[in-house]
Amino acid sequence: MNLLIIVLVFLGMEGVTWFTHKYVMHGFLWKLHHDHHDHRLHDSEWEKNDLFFVIFAIPSILLILAGSIYSMPYCWQIGTGVAMYGAAYFLVHDVFIHQRIKWLRDSENPYFRALRRAHKMHHKHISKEEGECFGMLMVPLKYFKKEFNTEIKQS
Repeated sequence: MNLLIIVLVFLGMEGVTWFTHKYVMHGFLWKLHHDHHDHRLHDSEWEKNDLFFVIFAIPSILLILAGSIYSMPYCWQIGTGVAMYGAAYFLVHDVFIHQRIKWLRDSENPYFRALRRAHKMHHKHISKEEGECFGMLMVPLKYFKKEFNTEIKQS
């Protein structure tokens, strides 16, 4: 049961991420997210946008503590699912897509290429309006079609 809750929370976090990215980060907290879209706004490796990792980690930490210390039902499982999604987000978004750590640069996997292309489309918009592809792990089907059509043509 514990593993099921963790997996369901992990999967549900994609919807939370999409909503938060579209309506919070591209909404009333655009001031913190803007430098992620326009790199001319910062002169270091760090962005104001990096504060979102702290903001999103706090509920996860509190849930894990509440479940572990106070034995509150399902809290540590929910907090663990959120934390695992946060780790996946870091690996996919910061390491793979934005190459903050130079790993997996030349992946030929169609899913990873579609993921990178979808994120590139998200970043083509410098303003907070008219965005697209607000999720992280779920890639719109049209980007998969482009990857598979490219592979078929090259064969």
